[in-house]
Amino acid sequence: MNKKFSPTLKQLRAFLLVHQLRQLSAAAPKLFVTQSAVSMLIRQLEEGLETRLFDRTTRSLHPTAAANQMVPLAERILRDVDSLSTGFRELSTMERGRVCVAITPTLASILLPTAIQHFAEHFPQVHVVIDDCAPDQFISRILSERVDFGIGTPELPGAEVDTQTLLRDHLALVCQAHHPLAKLRRVRWVDLASHPVITVRPGYGIRLLIDTTAARAGVTLKVLDEVSFLSTALMLTSSGMGPSIMPSDYARAASDPSLVVKAISAPRVSRDTYIVTKRGRSLSAASAMFIDVLRGAIERPLP
Repeated sequence: MNKKFSPTLKQLRAFLLVHQLRQLSAAAPKLFVTQSAVSMLIRQLEEGLETRLFDRTTRSLHPTAAANQMVPLAERILRDVDSLSTGFRELSTMERGRVCVAITPTLASILLPTAIQHFAEHFPQVHVVIDDCAPDQFISRILSERVDFGIGTPELPGAEVDTQTLLRDHLALVCQAHHPLAKLRRVRWVDLASHPVITVRPGYGIRLLIDTTAARAGVTLKVLDEVSFLSTALMLTSSGMGPSIMPSDYARAASDPSLVVKAISAPRVSRDTYIVTKRGRSLSAASAMFIDVLRGAIERPLP
């Protein structure tokens, strides 16, 4: 056998059909080729293997012992290839698959319920996995490829990731309705100087943005409590512990009638949420579709 020779799938399919039907003319229409093309494929296979596979007679072909021994191996190869093709087709047509998303618990509770419901209705065979993580674990989940993509706001994304804007938002003050800041027509950063506030701890989420913006406004914040999750800050504010600073969408999603949400101005600071992917990595069909469904759910939420 020529050690450099590798049978093609077309040659193997022709071989199996001829072995089964014993005639080139019968195999040709099933392969959608001419009889001479089938003859050429068998001859190429025999020359490459340096082995006669069929003894020719005037009316039919008779498999040799080598051909009979080769049949199980050829069948297994084609079965594996067909299984692989079916698997790829199912993945591309969303008949099966998996989507894994990194996101903080608070953001997940706001953005994902409607999107997951819509996605499950249309693609029930695709499994959605939510990797709810702390903000300081967000980028590492994406870079290690533990997840397909992330939804959030990386403070220092670096060159290793790509971002696409999902939501536009801004920093806001959240306080109880009877708090003095709730009575202001407009809340500025300088208005926060005399009031203790709750925010996330250094190195987490929006803290860097809050500190740098306050410094630009010439304000030194009196931080009363530092938390890891914005949901905790909301709970503390709702309990009367003091006002908190967070993106407005987080606060409004809580739908707490006892809380007032006011944009902080002078300066007004954007706080956008992004789809975050590892640079150079392509999204699967299932992941790309989930993002499309997510965008649609944000624009058209369930009643």
